Order: sequence, then C-alpha cells, then structure tokens
Amino acid sequence: MTSSPIRVPGWNPATAAEGYRQVRGNIALLLTGHAGAGERPVPACPQWTVRELVAHLTQICDRVITRFGGAACPVPESASVAEVLRLWLERGPEADALLDADGDGKSRGDIMVMDAFTHELDLRYALGAPPPEAHGAWLRSFEVLVGGLGSSLGEHGLPGLRIETEGATWIAGTEPVAAVLSGTPVDLYRSLAGRRSPAQIAALAWPGDAEPWLRAFTWGPFAPPDEEIER
Repeated sequence: MTSSPIRVPGWNPATAAEGYRQVRGNIALLLTGHAGAGERPVPACPQWTVRELVAHLTQICDRVITRFGGAACPVPESASVAEVLRLWLERGPEADALLDADGDGKSRGDIMVMDAFTHELDLRYALGAPPPEAHGAWLRSFEVLVGGLGSSLGEHGLPGLRIETEGATWIAGTEPVAAVLSGTPVDLYRSLAGRRSPAQIAALAWPGDAEPWLRAFTWGPFAPPDEEIER
C-alpha cells in the first residue's frame, strides 16, 4: 500500500501521541456538553452505550501501558461515565509517551490511534455532533484502514484500488489499479471502518459496478452493517 502526500488543509502529519491526545480532548469536550449521556446507545457499536465506549478506550489505554511495564489500573464496573473518562484522562499522558514514531516514520501506536479516532466519530454520531474538519488523527488512521483494505483485496483475489478524496490519494492493494473510489473524507473513512452499509458504499463515486469490491470491505474487526446506521 502506498500513499501520496496529504494536501488537505487541516490534515497535518501529527505524531501518534498528538493524534491520541486530541481524541481524548475532543471526547472530554463532547461529554462535558452532553451530561447524562452515559447510557445513550452508540449506533455504530450496537452492543455499547456511551459509557461502554469510553470504558473500551480506557481499557485499551491501560492494556498498552501494562504491556510496556506500567502498573495496571482496571476500570471499575460500577464507575460512571464521568469517572471512567477521568481515569482515561489521567492515564493518557503515560500512553502518549509510548507512542513515539519508529525510524521509518511509522508508529507502534497507529492502530491504537485509529481505534480511538474511529470511536470518537462513533460518539459524535451518537450525540448528533458533526465530524471534525481538522484532526491530528486523520492521516495515520486513514493509512491503517487503507492498508487493511489493501490486504483484504489481495485475500479476495482483487486487483488494486485507488482511493481519492479532497487533495489526497492512496493505493489500496497492488498496482496497476483496476478502479478508482472517491468521496468525502468522512464518507470514505466510515466506509473503510465498517460503519457504512453495502448500499451506502456502492453509492459512493465508483467508475462502474461496485459489487465485485464490496466483499473486501469486510476485514479484521470491520464489517459493513446490513442496514444504514448513519447518514
């Protein structure tokens, strides 16, 4: 998988730690503005409430810290969403310190950042908040998802796919590419992250029939929902 430089305003090449820190800050602001939302369901994660989404992020943070020798701090089952958020905000800086980039510019924390950013978007849709126009996690998260789709294309015996959005291009899979998929950053990202239905993915800007490609959008932890869960 390859990618061209990002030229979209606001799509800065932030470090993994910077992107992860921004996710925490954004989610804290979202929950401050939506007091009492802890038991609200999250459509993109149908088994979770808002509290359970934040608990997941806190547990992942704890898991990463303990993997590298830090002390464990489990999330109490009885903790409120505010208490879980406070625990994540307290532990976050310790995780940031572990997200340094390796020598090739990649980071061992890119998947962690992608997971956190994807769930920030899940939370925004659950609370009726708009997606961010600028975010330090956009670029690294997109790279992870395009790489996952590229591997899935190969596993399904499909050729490469060029993905284009405002000022950015990636190649998923191998070249030469056989099709081009284009759309807004949010529509493409949510499609790659298993948040858009097959009908919504097919409605993106494809040069022809999208059907042969749709099965590749199920990969790793991601699978398009049967029905539309967000516009």
